[in-house]
Amino acid sequence: MKCRSTRFGTFEVSDDQLLVFPSGILGFPDWTKYVILDHDTDAPFKWLQCVEEPHLAFVILDPALFKPDYHITITADALIEIQKLEDDELSVVTILTIPSDDPTAVTANLRGPLVMNHRTRLCKQLVLPEELPTRYPLFAVAPAAANQSPSQPLQASAR
Repeated sequence: MKCRSTRFGTFEVSDDQLLVFPSGILGFPDWTKYVILDHDTDAPFKWLQCVEEPHLAFVILDPALFKPDYHITITADALIEIQKLEDDELSVVTILTIPSDDPTAVTANLRGPLVMNHRTRLCKQLVLPEELPTRYPLFAVAPAAANQSPSQPLQASAR
């Protein structure tokens, strides 16, 4: 199938690349078909591009890369929706928010991770307890920067 994207132009998507969110993604229930695209070859960030709406894409990232102690519990209803069997491999990603005025202030939505079943290619956005933040900062403030006065700008770097 041909896919159009405002960021990536027109490209082909095979059926085995298609991810389906039967319930949609929060705020976007009508669009259920997506594909994962590389941001670039060296970055761990990926794009979750909607194949039904060229303007709809999310930046995603594996939470293990920035928060190794992040663990979630997947409800039985969610496992049924993605048709999880005992041997199925699942992966979890978080949606990132990248402020246009400060790209170093990237945050991850830890309360609403996306769970993907590799076998069925069915996916589900979970809604976890409120103690998990929707805007978890990816880049920690360096110890030296924490001692700077509030009038001095803080530096952050991405690797």
